[in-house]
Amino acid sequence: MRQPAARSYSGRDTGIAIALMLLACALVAATTLIAKMLGSSSGTDALHPLQVSAGRFVFALAALLPLTAWLRPPLSGGNWRNHILRVLFGWAGITCLFAASSVMRLADATAISFLNPIVAMMLSIPLLRERVGPWRWAAAAIAFAGAAILSEPGTDAFQPIALVALTAAFFMGSEAILIKKLADTEPPLRILFINNLIGACLATTAASFVWRMPAPDQWVLLAVLGVTMVTVQAIFIQAMRRGEASFVMPFFYTTLIFAGLYDYLVFDERPTAAGIVGAVLIVAGALTIAWRERIQRRRWTVRGKKAAG
Repeated sequence: MRQPAARSYSGRDTGIAIALMLLACALVAATTLIAKMLGSSSGTDALHPLQVSAGRFVFALAALLPLTAWLRPPLSGGNWRNHILRVLFGWAGITCLFAASSVMRLADATAISFLNPIVAMMLSIPLLRERVGPWRWAAAAIAFAGAAILSEPGTDAFQPIALVALTAAFFMGSEAILIKKLADTEPPLRILFINNLIGACLATTAASFVWRMPAPDQWVLLAVLGVTMVTVQAIFIQAMRRGEASFVMPFFYTTLIFAGLYDYLVFDERPTAAGIVGAVLIVAGALTIAWRERIQRRRWTVRGKKAAG
């Protein structure tokens, strides 16, 4: 049986893919900046992280409703168990990330959240029955060492809130496993709509226990947060369609640069030496795993061609 030809990408497509990915990274960092602005206000003005995540889901759902009403993706036949679990993990992960971002430097919280592909790799062993070799275990060890250095345990600079960011990485890694399962069988718009629909219900219920009326400018920031999250997802999809995933994805880690820049411009916070070293190790570990996955996919492709051959 003849294998379909691999899709080729022109230099122009690749350039556009990189530009789109960089734009997505700038917006991802902007969401943590908005969360920090909402959660780190002085006195009673600060919003609880549960309220911030509720705003993220509610306004994201509002932004999706016109598109969903127009395209009308079928909602029947979905794996609702996986959808519900994905929403639970995603909501918990983003809430923990927003909580950490309100206290930590944005770059530090973002760096620790980049442990989520490491967590996803570890969870793929019992959940997806994947085999993990020594290279990927070594990459995981390097990344977690980076997280330990970044949080500076045993020193006066120790950041206990880093444990909350680490919890966010765990939940987001668990969510990634469920997204992978759902993406194999369901259309993207249905996944996106169900995620934000259930997420809005869950997040607003949780936020009701800590609710206080946001100020007018906070309502604006909450709306911008939700719309930005949906925009990031749309831009990310377009970037992946225009370039080879294994080439485009490493550019996602420039989110750290944008986060550090926003921290400096808005809060006048500069990265520490421990933060830089920790972030480099975390990204190195994540990129090593991406590199090994790329090699594994090539091996599967070669084996498939030989079997068809």
